[in-house]
Amino acid sequence: MSLRLRRAPAGAHYGVRDWLAQRVSALIILVFVLLVGGLLLLGRHLDYGAWASVFAPVPMKLITILAVAAVAYHAWIGVRDIWMDYVKPAGLRLALHVGTILWLSYCLVWAVQILWSV
Repeated sequence: MSLRLRRAPAGAHYGVRDWLAQRVSALIILVFVLLVGGLLLLGRHLDYGAWASVFAPVPMKLITILAVAAVAYHAWIGVRDIWMDYVKPAGLRLALHVGTILWLSYCLVWAVQILWSV
């Protein structure tokens, strides 16, 4: 008697998780945009000193990093779906996935480096 495990259809459970991740990341981005927009409306002048004073406190740096990470994750889900839907050769699709992950990771590290230099 052979024991064979039944496999679930590929990707059937990813849809809801990715949909929810897109909505949560979009909500984080929206809250950040509203927060920064509110700070812009309250500010009298916008020069480097004013921007530096907004992003200098550690809580604002952490909120900004969370927002940048949400943008990167949101972008990853969208671009990954584009690669999976429209790029058929597996090798090319893998290369595009890796390139996208590297680029988004680089952008995230760069954003952290910029924030911590303020």
